[in-house]
Amino acid sequence: MNETIAQYSARIGGYIEGKDPLVVQRQTVETLTRLIEGVPEEALTRESAPGKWSVRDVLAHLAEAEMVSTWRYRQMIEQSSVTLTSFNQEEWARLGDYGATEPKESLEMLRILRKKNLQMFARLTPEEWECFGMHSERGKMTVEDLMRQIAGHDLNHIAQVREMVAKA
Repeated sequence: MNETIAQYSARIGGYIEGKDPLVVQRQTVETLTRLIEGVPEEALTRESAPGKWSVRDVLAHLAEAEMVSTWRYRQMIEQSSVTLTSFNQEEWARLGDYGATEPKESLEMLRILRKKNLQMFARLTPEEWECFGMHSERGKMTVEDLMRQIAGHDLNHIAQVREMVAKA
């Protein structure tokens, strides 16, 4: 899918519209765990289309995206207006060897990082939610903006996983 940054942001934002992003984030790991429960490994490692990610790849991507957001939240709170650089998700997939990463390991990494972020969110002051970074592609993003984007990103990939598992 070739989309502009604005189109991507609108699509991801659409997933979270009318939903509580903190509830979405709290439910993501459990939802993904249920979706892949009992699915044969062969189905989890099959690409959704030639050159496209498998369920295994998506789960590894979600875990590493949480690692990135963990760092970004803390950078923004520590030094509001910090520069947030984009990352090449295909290069991260190669470096992280997504195709060899066990789905349960990815879910465990996501669970641990997400738990820490949710605990941090519960302690943030209203001022800390408004701390921001300047994303190299998306412009100004507050901690709240990023938290909402991550929830939409979760829902986007949950829908992908649900679709891939249904075809298995």
